[in-house]
Amino acid sequence: MVKHWRVDREEKYEIVEKWFLKDLEMIDGKEADTDNPYFDMHFHKVYNMEAYSCASKYTFARTLNKLNAMYLKKDFKIVNFDDTYLNDDSIWSSSNRDFVVVMRVCFYASNLLCLSLCRLS
Repeated sequence: MVKHWRVDREEKYEIVEKWFLKDLEMIDGKEADTDNPYFDMHFHKVYNMEAYSCASKYTFARTLNKLNAMYLKKDFKIVNFDDTYLNDDSIWSSSNRDFVVVMRVCFYASNLLCLSLCRLS
């Protein structure tokens, strides 16, 4: 965990605490159906965390899941997260594909607009 603060124009960072991925037992997103940045990390002790945003909370969980799959391959629980945004195979899951998401939303919106303006004979 890193503590961040700003002094004048300079950004300061201090490592407050370190954890090992091998010791992580579970990540609890608390509420999968609401947009909240809070989650719990279960080690030998439960740590209550707050991410910058809900999107960063999901990015953090996906990253830990990928690291676990690549290096540890241990039983790792991620609970109370929406699977649609957690899985890599979903177009909604990656912040790198934001453009694709916006394009699809625009495409569907334009189709709805065209359909609403068309006359039915």
